[in-house]
Amino acid sequence: MAKLRHIALSVKDIEQTAQFYARAFGMQRTPVSEGPTAFRCYLSDGVVNLALLQYKGKEGSGLDDAKGFAGPHHFGFVVDDLGEARKDIEAAGGEFFFDLGKEGEEGFERKFKDPSGIIFDINTTGWPLTEGYKAPKAGAKP
Repeated sequence: MAKLRHIALSVKDIEQTAQFYARAFGMQRTPVSEGPTAFRCYLSDGVVNLALLQYKGKEGSGLDDAKGFAGPHHFGFVVDDLGEARKDIEAAGGEFFFDLGKEGEEGFERKFKDPSGIIFDINTTGWPLTEGYKAPKAGAKP
């Protein structure tokens, strides 16, 4: 069974936005870090992860103006099995978009587009600061 656990916003000022959500809603947060396609900061209420992203470019974002766009970008589900979930998604009309990272590594997400072109992702570990998060062990290989 899939569980909604992740919402990602593309933002113009990552630190200012992180401070706002932490102060306004008492969310826990991580430091800003650099990922392969974006700078990121995660916040959470303990159940859902709010990712604040500043994309470096089109790769991974799918946006022609990745640096100029601000707003909701994608959301994510924790699933039990990546292969089974992919079959279900594609059978329902979804289309594979992009793998962020390598399966089994920290931060891995398998991204798809729904029939309207809206991006969403799946993983089996969850996201930092959320209920049930399972961080991969250091040095884990897929």
